[in-house]
Amino acid sequence: MKLKYLISALIVAGVVCGAYAAKDPVLMTINNKKVTLSEFEYLYKKNMEQQVVQESIDEYVERFVNYKLKVVEAEALGYDTLPRIQQELNGYKADMLAPFLTDNDLKEKLIQEAYGRMTKNVDISHMMLARGKTREEDNAQIARMDSLRNCILNGENFNDLVMKYSIDRSKERNKGNYGFIASGMFPYAFEYVAYTTPVGEISKPFLTDYGVHMVRVNAVRPDEGQVDVAHIVRVFPRGVTVNDSVKAAVKASIDSIYARIQAGESFEELAKKYSQDGSARNGGKLPLMRRGQAVEPFIDIAFSLADGEVSQPFETVFGYHIIKKFGLKTVGSLDEMRGTIEQQMQRDERAAMPVDSRVNSIMNELGYKKNKKLHDYLVKELKKHGSYDSTFVADVLAKSDFTIFTFGKNQKRPLSLLAKTMNPKAKYASIDIAAAEIEANVERVARREVVNYYSDNLFELNSDYRNLMNEYRDGTLLFEVMNNEVWKKAKSDEQALQKRFEENRDKYQWDAPHFKGIMVCAKNDSILKAVAAAYEQISNLPEDTVTTRLNKQFGHNIKMVRVITKAGENEMVDNIAFGGKKAPSAYSGYPVYAKLMGRIINQPEELADVKGLVSSDYQDVLEQQWVDGLRKKYKVAIDQKVLNQLKAIYK
Repeated sequence: MKLKYLISALIVAGVVCGAYAAKDPVLMTINNKKVTLSEFEYLYKKNMEQQVVQESIDEYVERFVNYKLKVVEAEALGYDTLPRIQQELNGYKADMLAPFLTDNDLKEKLIQEAYGRMTKNVDISHMMLARGKTREEDNAQIARMDSLRNCILNGENFNDLVMKYSIDRSKERNKGNYGFIASGMFPYAFEYVAYTTPVGEISKPFLTDYGVHMVRVNAVRPDEGQVDVAHIVRVFPRGVTVNDSVKAAVKASIDSIYARIQAGESFEELAKKYSQDGSARNGGKLPLMRRGQAVEPFIDIAFSLADGEVSQPFETVFGYHIIKKFGLKTVGSLDEMRGTIEQQMQRDERAAMPVDSRVNSIMNELGYKKNKKLHDYLVKELKKHGSYDSTFVADVLAKSDFTIFTFGKNQKRPLSLLAKTMNPKAKYASIDIAAAEIEANVERVARREVVNYYSDNLFELNSDYRNLMNEYRDGTLLFEVMNNEVWKKAKSDEQALQKRFEENRDKYQWDAPHFKGIMVCAKNDSILKAVAAAYEQISNLPEDTVTTRLNKQFGHNIKMVRVITKAGENEMVDNIAFGGKKAPSAYSGYPVYAKLMGRIINQPEELADVKGLVSSDYQDVLEQQWVDGLRKKYKVAIDQKVLNQLKAIYK
């Protein structure tokens, strides 16, 4: 609420304007603290986007100066050094860092890509080989898969080669043919190839965490959606041969259940009582299913039923089933599916792709360069040492200051950073391979070092981030100083509020009578009657005493609400005091209500009747007095020449 208040009062969300990115002159100084033109323009543009009636630059300057004066005063009072303020600012800094390390254009492209795939299914055949333990072994397996691909392209049967070479266990059931798959069913790397390979063609070999793969795309069709069903299943017993007599017994059991459904008994209750799988506890309800996610003929029957229809008993490899179909969930609009897509992306490699892309851009922006002489240096040092071993890692790598890459302003990193990335017990076939394995870690280390440097220096490197952080910091300090110098004082100074009310009664007149009193809401009529009876015994006592005693006696069974409102502002009060129609209670769990005490008054009788208005006016007075004092306390200097440059743009 704190930040929302400040942004709505002073500065609203928008985009950074970079008219003065190259040269950023000082527009004003307040107590010798510089305010650049870009910072002012950034906040002015955001203010313009909020205002219905546009404010001139001169008008905004006055408000902006007042805003900055309050921040300067907060700093003078030491609010910026308070531990809780520092903690809040550090938390915001961490939260704000993520967007600046994300390629949002790529993220949106991936979302659009995923949505497009949700609208269609792809029929694929699949072959898989095991991954190797090293990069060289992986490459050998990829080459092996490529040779199998060439065999198929030269006329050999895909399915025959699957049965002979593929390690995919499902081949015994499907001979490599997965049928139609839908988006989200497989890892992204697999899905990407399946959806980008043209119909009738065979992909090139590709890696996932599970193996080396190759797919053939057989057909594409529009997505049928996900079927919403419940079922009752009577399973074939385990440990026995499922012969005709066993099947007959299970069939008789399911037929008797089906007859009871036909006679009008609840499908859900029968599922809870008789179904023999985990869905029974939920009345047979199953997760939404696509084709390919359940055995045949289960999934075909599920899709073929009309909404609300119950199938006849049918057999699968598991037993006999009865299905009730509730409906079909099809792909919604992009806006409707965006949340689901983003959740899916967070669970696979797409979560890292926008970050990786942005880091690549940052590395380019900071002029990252890898030392081209690194490999030769590593080979030389390995030869000098004799071989790669734990001593080489500890005595050479860990102690070397040889520069492996440079970036930014005079930023360079030593070879010693690679020591922790290496397995000191690893065995390599040659010195050249060992050097290559060490060198392969450079980019990973470089990315980490560049991101750390960029994050630590983002305030200076990125004007968007700098403006956001200044905005949040100043807003946080403003809230603290306003709360202590204005809001708390106005709220607590009862004597001043009473005086203001007495001296300005004409200002606080109503245009219509108000009901002033206490409403009581209860959990039922019996409690409401008991409250009325209890009130009769203590109605002569002060109001606060009455409410305290009733709260103690009835506890959570009642809710008492002090109100002062005119007709049309509260349906319960309208019904009780102004002859309105019967209205539901405004409080969940307390359906009945009545007037505990109260009456209709034509005008405010005391400060409490209009305290909110009086307090708001008094806050304005205190704030103006405070700002007048700050303008005398702190020197403000505005460079009119620089301000005129901005006026020329926004005239």
